[in-house]
Amino acid sequence: MRCPSCLKDETKVIDSRPVEEDDAIRRRRECDACSFRFSTYEQIEILDLSVVKRDGRVESYSREKMERGVKQSFWKLPHTDETLRKIISGIEQDIQKKAANSQIESKDIGDIVMKRLKKASKAAYIRFAAVYLQFEDPEDFRAALSKL
Repeated sequence: MRCPSCLKDETKVIDSRPVEEDDAIRRRRECDACSFRFSTYEQIEILDLSVVKRDGRVESYSREKMERGVKQSFWKLPHTDETLRKIISGIEQDIQKKAANSQIESKDIGDIVMKRLKKASKAAYIRFAAVYLQFEDPEDFRAALSKL
């Protein structure tokens, strides 16, 4: 691991521990050259997963794309980076369980995201639903709110 302070490649792990309720490991590191201490997180990454879009196109799964949608739904709402990390990790775990033959439909990903957001924040859920379900008029919002 490269030191963020002096950019040398020689660092050692001082401590490792699992992150609570997350499929990640926190590693405390120290640079051999400058003694700078920093933490890194190792997280499971979904590889070789294809997403079937609504129009039939197939593209590679993008964590960044899903993460961006979740973060936008929390825009200007009270939240912590830890909260977002837990939500995103849970979403990816559910995606892995649901994916069959390394393929998943975008509708399934959207449903998983909505389920997780509904538990975390009703406002974030409505924001995401408005885009994902393509709300066109106030009646769509009323219907979604009545389901909460």
